[in-house]
Amino acid sequence: MTKPAQLRISGWPTSACIWRMWGRVTAARIMSCMLCCALLSATALATERGTMIRKASIYVTPDVTSAKLATTDRGLEAVVLERTPNWVHVVATLSDAVYSPDPEAPKTRTVTGWILDKGYVTDATAKGDQILFGEAADSEDQASRSHGRKGAANDARRLYYRVFDLFPKSPLAAESLYRAADIQWQLDKEDMQSRRSYKEMSPQDRQPIDEQAMRLVHKKFPGTKWADLAAFQMLENKMCGDWAGASKCPEKEAEIYEKYANEHPGSPVAAEALYNAAYRWAAIMTIYTGEGQTAKVPEAQKRAAALAQKAIDKNASPEWNAKAERLLYMVQKNVPVYGTAVE
Repeated sequence: MTKPAQLRISGWPTSACIWRMWGRVTAARIMSCMLCCALLSATALATERGTMIRKASIYVTPDVTSAKLATTDRGLEAVVLERTPNWVHVVATLSDAVYSPDPEAPKTRTVTGWILDKGYVTDATAKGDQILFGEAADSEDQASRSHGRKGAANDARRLYYRVFDLFPKSPLAAESLYRAADIQWQLDKEDMQSRRSYKEMSPQDRQPIDEQAMRLVHKKFPGTKWADLAAFQMLENKMCGDWAGASKCPEKEAEIYEKYANEHPGSPVAAEALYNAAYRWAAIMTIYTGEGQTAKVPEAQKRAAALAQKAIDKNASPEWNAKAERLLYMVQKNVPVYGTAVE
């Protein structure tokens, strides 16, 4: 039995023709999708982002007589939607949030409205990184004053972070990210120190200071002095709250500081780490005596003197040189550096 002749279109069998046409349609669709994605990506990349260097009111329309929606603070992000003369239409962040890589972390609150184009610095602003860094430094100075601007420390933290965020390739980016992390660290530390658990002897018995911001510095700028400084700050979470007159804690802390100095020999705080280690061994000399472990005193004295001399050899600064020289003298003369004993 012969097969029926297959219908042919333009010399191609019907099935082949259909698949060929479908292939063309599919290819066209793929090309269309790719073009749309490219356009969307280009639009996203072209989005202008910025922040205020002053408090700013957000209005419903580009008119100061219109209703106010909210107020945004220094350093909070504001994304441009459109511009008109003297005005910018933005999606502005209202609530503050510390950096967190956790996708489940609380999100910031935003509002869409108009702000006056005064003090609004974006990633397209000429010398914008320097302007934001300057405002951050001024806010940090305000925070250090007894009657400085309320909330200035958080203003500085946000502004420093925004330098890194908006200008990641700026020469100021690494320092800015570290400064933002350091301010957050100091604020968290102050809060921790107000808690009774902070004085617990073992660091495992208390809540540690959040390290996420410091770890971000280490991740983004490895091998830099800013990463070294971040690593040094995080050592605080390994320190005891109170030695309680026992040798266990200062022994462990001395080892931690000495290890840091060995692993970060070029760190700006290498001399400080060596001094901290030396001081602890000097303190242990007294503690060993109180514990009845006098046989261990000569070894503690030897380690304290060696580390103090290493700190001096770093020649980090006149201050650290002088402190280390004083400590070395006290160790060599068996002058107690720990406790309240009077001889």
